[in-house]
Amino acid sequence: MHPAVYGVFEQVCARAGIEGPVLEVGAVPGDDSLLQMDCLRRLPERVGLNLQGADCGSYRIVQGNANEMSAFADGQFAAVLSNATLEHDPFFWKTLAEIGRVTAPRGFIAIGVPGFVGMGLDAIAPPRSWFGWLLRALRRGRYADVICASTVTLGIHEFPGDYYRFSEAAVREVFMAGLTGVETRVVMSPPRIIAWGRKP
Repeated sequence: MHPAVYGVFEQVCARAGIEGPVLEVGAVPGDDSLLQMDCLRRLPERVGLNLQGADCGSYRIVQGNANEMSAFADGQFAAVLSNATLEHDPFFWKTLAEIGRVTAPRGFIAIGVPGFVGMGLDAIAPPRSWFGWLLRALRRGRYADVICASTVTLGIHEFPGDYYRFSEAAVREVFMAGLTGVETRVVMSPPRIIAWGRKP
């Protein structure tokens, strides 16, 4: 996970003041796990869910599919986090429903995914950069339609499959539907979109 993305999660989770059990959907062992964030280390229960389980010492990763989290009770977690997972989930809407189910009332949810923002030259390259200058020169030729209607997205990375990229509106209005205090942040290029809010 890129440090810029990890930093946003650390910041918003610290601000959320999470006080109970936390679940990371799509957790991986090691330093990239959101369960390793400083603001969560003192919590007594940190659990991950992944297609492969793992024992990570201070937290555990349960083997399972996020589309059906029967291992967890309704409202079991004070916070549910997920990053760089839903694009690999062919049925991500099932996972979103399960995240909502296992999150406690007034619980915190934060999700990050690769996305896209804007299209055309200004979204692809700043006008005063050498790359921007090159693209503006090329737009007069046979690549004009491609350049003017393009957007920057993260390349395909199979794990085991790679199915989706999302807009900021989709993350805010679909992923966070029904939550309160929803905020989004776009970081990096190609963009990663992070959204968070609370279950009523």
